[in-house]
Amino acid sequence: MSHNREVVTAIDAPAAIGPYSHAVRAGGLLFVSGQIPIDPASGELVGATAAEQARVCLENLTAVVAAGGASLADAAQVTVYLTDMADFAAVNDVYATFFEADPPARAAIAVAGLPKGSLVEIAAVIALPD
Repeated sequence: MSHNREVVTAIDAPAAIGPYSHAVRAGGLLFVSGQIPIDPASGELVGATAAEQARVCLENLTAVVAAGGASLADAAQVTVYLTDMADFAAVNDVYATFFEADPPARAAIAVAGLPKGSLVEIAAVIALPD
């Protein structure tokens, strides 16, 4: 591992389902891998709707960010991947409950598919507190 970066593993988040780290700390930032709606205890996909899945994604994201020494309030940029852009408004409603004040910059991208058949995946770049 490079001395310029540090891998972060979050014990309260689902295990990675591929060859990637939960997050990497580098240059005052925390780069958080995309989180899909997996229950950390069972490893199973949860949530029947995009809104339900977005809540689980954001809960998992919260756990990874906390393991990296920050909070979602420190988010600089978030990327939301959706398999159906028709779910945009419903996901926004859930998203807004996690970012009530001064939300981060964000991109929402429609994709053809996501791991394990999830409807939503959310990744972030966090500005680490001093």
